[in-house]
Amino acid sequence: MKKTIITISREFGSGGRTVGKKLAEILGIDYYDKEIIEKVHDDTGFTKEFIEEQGEYSPTKNFFSYAFIGRDTNGISMNDYVWNAQRKVIIDVADKGPCVIVGRCADYILRNRSDVLNVFIRGDMETKAKRIVELYGETDDNPKKRLKDKDKKRAINYKYYTDREWGACQNYDLSINTSAVGIDGAVEIILDMLKRCEEQKD
Repeated sequence: MKKTIITISREFGSGGRTVGKKLAEILGIDYYDKEIIEKVHDDTGFTKEFIEEQGEYSPTKNFFSYAFIGRDTNGISMNDYVWNAQRKVIIDVADKGPCVIVGRCADYILRNRSDVLNVFIRGDMETKAKRIVELYGETDDNPKKRLKDKDKKRAINYKYYTDREWGACQNYDLSINTSAVGIDGAVEIILDMLKRCEEQKD
């Protein structure tokens, strides 16, 4: 089966965004990352900063934090509104045609489609720590703590909305360590996988 939609889930600092962008450029297909935030902003009126944070991260590093966030009379929280809005956007862009979608539980949202290749990008701690300092600069928190905090909140958000374990190999078709193969190496592996999927379509 030909895979025309690629979802990229990634650890913070692993270069998953860069992998996704390079892949989309090589394939000549649409790329959705910040673009999803823009579309959700247009649909909901929520600030882009709120969508960027709440659409992919839990409110705190504790799973039970969701029990204490404000909800309307229907029991729906602001986080739920963001989730539902970005879910709709992800389904819409996938229906439009071939694309690369980064993050935001797209692998789960599109789980029933046969034309999707789900990829998880990871990296070694030292490599990721160096990368985020180079990209985002120094902060009061040391890089390794920033990495752990970001990924923990991302994992909790994923678990809450999907009831699945973020990063678990059974949820993805490919898991790639960019510290071992590099960004370009990861792109080549995904391209090879896409080719193999197409060859087996008959």
